[in-house]
Amino acid sequence: MHHPTSLDELQRLVAASARVRALGSGHSFNHVADTTGDLVVLDRMPGQVEIDSAAATARVGARTTYATLAPQLHQAGFALANLASLPHISVGGSVATGTHGSGDAVRGLAAAVSGIELVTADGSVLSLARGDADFPGAVVSVGALGVVTSLTLDLVPAFELRQYVREGLSQDALEHFDDIMSSGYSVSLFTDYRDTRVWLKCSDELTDPDWYGTTPADAPRHPLPSMPADSCTGQLGVPGAWYERLPHFRADYPPSGAGDELQSELLLPRRHAVEALRALFAIGDRIRPVLQISEVRSIAADDLWLSPFNGRESIGVHFTWVKDVAAVMPVLELVEETLAPFEPIPHWGKLFTRWPECPADFRELARRLDPASKFGNDFTRVLLGE
Repeated sequence: MHHPTSLDELQRLVAASARVRALGSGHSFNHVADTTGDLVVLDRMPGQVEIDSAAATARVGARTTYATLAPQLHQAGFALANLASLPHISVGGSVATGTHGSGDAVRGLAAAVSGIELVTADGSVLSLARGDADFPGAVVSVGALGVVTSLTLDLVPAFELRQYVREGLSQDALEHFDDIMSSGYSVSLFTDYRDTRVWLKCSDELTDPDWYGTTPADAPRHPLPSMPADSCTGQLGVPGAWYERLPHFRADYPPSGAGDELQSELLLPRRHAVEALRALFAIGDRIRPVLQISEVRSIAADDLWLSPFNGRESIGVHFTWVKDVAAVMPVLELVEETLAPFEPIPHWGKLFTRWPECPADFRELARRLDPASKFGNDFTRVLLGE
């Protein structure tokens, strides 16, 4: 395990290594970051945030967490268009694995990247910007192209949101799925395929007392009904800064689950959403014994080669499982089989067993930038068909 303190030190390390992988904040549930060689953590590299107000961009170190970044952007009058459920995760790791957030009109975190720098196999630094031929392949890259050192992110003006939790959404309400998911800036359904609640994040006050047949939560809620809501971001419609409402969980509390869980997520074209969800409800009795909670979110399309949202408006179906691999894997395989007709692509940082076809452009880029597979591991070898 290496903790370089400068770009020069990182370049020398990469050039001298036979096998090397970069490790982000460690919030992955599969072998995407594993290696038989050297692991590199960039937590001791210079991590200042450089905001360009005129261009409305920010250049950040790859190991920077959203929890560290967001307050600095807000203080300067800026925001990111989207955030994931957990602010504790690193920018570089989140982008590389296709992590997203929620919102009909909001793209995943990687779509905010307009520039990227990485150390490639020979130790040289490669800089790419939006518009360069290789850029769409270098952003969501699962670490297969090099060690990303910094990213430039698009910014939007700072904004406020309100967060509401609505309880008792019936399965029949799936008929109004598109209307429900477009009701706010960011909308999540939390379900155990029996009972469903809605996390609605919107700019305006919610005034409809019978919103899609639901009732308002009378106190803050945790996505897991049995858990206290102390770790959750502000609810009950109280306005707050974007970075205090878009994540489900507060940055000043330990990450949800704290490792006592497994996670999977499958991303489907939006047009399949209702049929896919009905199929999952039909096997709910098989899912529930190993499920903590499932979350349904919407994500706008992007143009990044390895992104699950490349060219398609998407719905993400996330599963937080109990931490019992032997019990979970047969159920995960059942879920994958059930969703197979709906063109699923997995979240690259979570558990899955069915691999989608890797885009040919990405395979060519990986072999060109890393011909000896220095950044390869078992995960990338399966992905690239090696």
